[in-house]
Amino acid sequence: MRVSTAFNTMLQIPGATVTGVEFTTVGVVVRIRPRRKKLCCPCGHETRAVYDRSVRRWRHLDLGATRLFLEAAIRRLRCPVCGRVRTEEVPWARPGARFTRDLEDLCCFLAQRCDKTTVARLLRISWAAVAGVVVRVVTDNLDDARLEGLYRIGVDEVSYRKGHRYLTVVADHDRDGAVVWADEGRSAATLERFFDALGDDRTRALKAVSCDMSAGYLKALGKRVPGAQICIDPFHVVRLANQAIDTCRRWAWNEARRAGGGETRWVKHTRWALVKDPGALSTDQRLVLERLRRSRSVLWRAWAMKEALRDVFRLRELGAAHRYLDRWLAWACRSRIPAFVRLSRTIRAHRGGILAAVELGLSNSKLEGLNSKIRLINHRGYGHHSAAAVIAMIYLCCGGITVKLPTET
Repeated sequence: MRVSTAFNTMLQIPGATVTGVEFTTVGVVVRIRPRRKKLCCPCGHETRAVYDRSVRRWRHLDLGATRLFLEAAIRRLRCPVCGRVRTEEVPWARPGARFTRDLEDLCCFLAQRCDKTTVARLLRISWAAVAGVVVRVVTDNLDDARLEGLYRIGVDEVSYRKGHRYLTVVADHDRDGAVVWADEGRSAATLERFFDALGDDRTRALKAVSCDMSAGYLKALGKRVPGAQICIDPFHVVRLANQAIDTCRRWAWNEARRAGGGETRWVKHTRWALVKDPGALSTDQRLVLERLRRSRSVLWRAWAMKEALRDVFRLRELGAAHRYLDRWLAWACRSRIPAFVRLSRTIRAHRGGILAAVELGLSNSKLEGLNSKIRLINHRGYGHHSAAAVIAMIYLCCGGITVKLPTET
C-alpha cells in the first residue's frame, strides 16, 4: 500500500486528498490537496479572481508521540461582492486558525474540564494558543438561536478580578439556567447592551426577570422591559435582614461594653445563632436564642422579624403574601430598631418585585449556582488576562455548547 493511500485512510481529512508524506525533524508533514474545484469566498460567493497563492501548515492531532502537520496550497481571492482580498476557507480548519478543527475540538473538550496550562502541556501548544482556540470555537458555535424563546430570565453580576471588576451574566430560567449572554460591567448601560443584542421583538416577549436590588439593573429593566414582571431575588432580601441583625448585634455589643461586666463576649458570640436557619441550629445556639427570648432582648425581636420576613417567601398565594408582607412592614416600622426601620423602607420600595417573586416562584438561585461555577473556572485558570477570555470560558462551560471529540464525529 502506498504511504499516501495509508494516510488517506487513516486521517480522513474532510474535503481533501493526501498527495504526499514527509518525515521531518519537527514531525510528520502530510501534503494535501482540496477536492473542491470551484473557488468560493468566505462570504459565500464564487469567484475566479485569484490574488495570490501560498503554502500553509496546520497542526493536526499527534501521530503517536510525533507531531503531525497538514500542508496545502491556499489562495487569496479578490471577491467582487466583498470588494476585498480574502483567504479562501478550507473544510479542515476554521478561518484564521493554524490548527485543524479536530485539534481545536479536542483542546476545547479538555478546556471544559481542566485548566489551560494542563491542556497546553498535554497538546504541546502554548497557553495563549489554547485561549485563542477557545475563542474561535465559542465564536463558531455561538449563534442568535440562544436568544430565541426567552420568556423568563435571570440577571446577576459576578466578580472576575480584583479591583471591583465585574461581569453581568444573563441566564434562561426555562433552559436549566444556561448562560445566554455575558459582558463586562454591572451598570444600566451593560444590561442595555443585552437588550440591544436581543432586539425589540424578543425583548417585548419577556414575561419575567429575576434580579437583585441593584439600582443600575432596575433602571435598565424599567426602561427597556416595562411590561415584564421584575422579581426581586429572595436571597438578597433575607441577606439585607441578616445585615440588619448584624447592625443590631454590634449596637448591643457596644452597649454591653460600656456597661461593663461579662456580657460583652457572650453578645459577640450570638452571631451565628441569629443568622443561621433555625433547622440547622446546634443545641448551644438554641440555648442562646432561648436566653435572648427570656431576657426580652432587642436581638430576640430582631431575630423574630428576620424569620417572619423569610416566611413571606414560603407563601404561595399572592393575596396571603400581600397581607402578610403589609403586616410585617407595619411591625418593622413600629419596632423602634433603626436597622429594621431602614430595612422596612427598602422593602417597601421593592414591594412589587418581592410579591412577584412569591407569585411566580422565581429566584436567582440558578444564577448563584452559575456564579459559583464561574468563580471555579476563574480560580482553575488562576485568573484570566482579560474579560473576553473569561466570557469565552463562561460560554464554553455554561452556555450549553457541546464539543464533540474527533472520535465521535
